[in-house]
Amino acid sequence: MAEIELSVLSRQCLDRRIPDKLTLKQEIAAWEQKRNAQGHAVEWRFTTQDARIKLKRLYPSI
Repeated sequence: MAEIELSVLSRQCLDRRIPDKLTLKQEIAAWEQKRNAQGHAVEWRFTTQDARIKLKRLYPSI
C-alpha cells in the first residue's frame, strides 16, 4: 500500500523540478491533505484465498 501511495505521489506531485527542501515539504503537505480529504482507497485483487494457493508455506490454513 505504501508503494502505491509513493507511486501516486511521484506521478501527481513530484513530476517536476522542485527548487528547495522547504518548497518540497509544502508541496507534499498540500498533496497529502488533498489526497486524505478525497478518501481514496486501495482495491486489493490478491485475496487471502489467492495467497493460500500461491504462497502455501507462508499462509497455512487454520
